[in-house]
Amino acid sequence: MLTPVLEKVLILQDRDARRRGLEAQLKAVPGDIGQVEQRIAAEKSAIETAKADWNSLESKKKLLETEIGSAEAKLAKYKTQQSQVRKNDEYQALGHEIETTEGAIGALEGSELEIMYAIDEAKKKFAAAETELKANIAGHQARIAMLRERETGLRAELEAAQQEFNTARAQLDDTAGRVYDRLAARALPVCVPIQAGKCGGCHLKVSSEVESASRGKSADGKLAACDQCGRLVYWES
Repeated sequence: MLTPVLEKVLILQDRDARRRGLEAQLKAVPGDIGQVEQRIAAEKSAIETAKADWNSLESKKKLLETEIGSAEAKLAKYKTQQSQVRKNDEYQALGHEIETTEGAIGALEGSELEIMYAIDEAKKKFAAAETELKANIAGHQARIAMLRERETGLRAELEAAQQEFNTARAQLDDTAGRVYDRLAARALPVCVPIQAGKCGGCHLKVSSEVESASRGKSADGKLAACDQCGRLVYWES
């Protein structure tokens, strides 16, 4: 049978475990929010990358249009000059320039056509990516809102748990309180049952003196503690 002191210790331990669990959950929330925010940043980056690819192709198209315009102006100049020359060698030279320029224009127009096809594909890719990624971002933002709501709830729960812990802690006398604080500073549980002659915390065999004390047979009435780990122990009938 548990002594009144051990009953109070076990109650305090239960309140302490709940308090620590809530603290751990609350501590994890900012990290969880940070991870979701990183996902949002990645989704936005993917949208910007798709848009940048499209814009890059548009810039190349404009550059080609400028080059084609320049080549066409040069072609028109050559044709005008050719119509005005009288010497055969000059006429042939200009004819060669005209032919070369027309070939260059054809190549540029071919590149322009390829880029136009690529732009159409980039537009489709951007539109699809934007729709999907924006939906993902909305989902992530909803997740953050839920986490912030959870954070608020955990703070309220932790405040209540702290008050319950303080109330339970006040029920212990100074000696038992100091023992609990010292052991709890290392880890929980502080108080464990003896099972098959072994400590329920470290699972090592306890001495006959500790086992006897855990049964309430100690002459001085002190709390029984495991010989190995120092946890408070009690006999579980």
